Amino acid sequence: MELAQFLEELPRGDLWIFGYGSLMWSPGFGHAERSVGLLRGYHRALCILSTRYRGTHRKPGLVMGLCRGGSCWGMAFRVRAARVRATLARLWRREMPRRVYVPKLVPVRIHRGRRVCALAFLADPHHPLYMRELDLHSRAQLVAQGIGQRGRCTDYIRNTLEHMYALGVTDPHLARVLETAEAIRLRAASRRAR
Repeated sequence: MELAQFLEELPRGDLWIFGYGSLMWSPGFGHAERSVGLLRGYHRALCILSTRYRGTHRKPGLVMGLCRGGSCWGMAFRVRAARVRATLARLWRREMPRRVYVPKLVPVRIHRGRRVCALAFLADPHHPLYMRELDLHSRAQLVAQGIGQRGRCTDYIRNTLEHMYALGVTDPHLARVLETAEAIRLRAASRRAR
């Protein structure tokens, strides 16, 4: 979806934005308020090949998207109405250059049970960079090799996990992927040192 089309359909007023990966710890935009948020009906998944920010075309990394089913804890940010257009322009440059995400307004529960309508970037299962079926080792291999414009894929996963832990949320599968990826990197470094 183009930004202009999204803006046409967007209700006026302040906008909440839901972060579940790097947007949790590095939103890249100013906000008037932030709150831990729970999104039901979607879960965080390592499902998108990264050939720019956390990998290259020769050695892609793997980043997160929201996929149908389950639930996801993250961080919700409220952007004042006067800053919505500029914030969305910045987010579109960051999240939408390859159109691997589908922007959607979704219901998110924030502090004290309050519900807000928030923008979330959902994984597009029809996009060529979307990875449907990967086992633990395949995911870890992509995470281990991924280094792009924003750094190592392992750092991306570690930062996400640390911020999830700070919210009181755990993700054993994501932690296993990171642990396996770091072991793969260690073995590769050991072989190179011989």
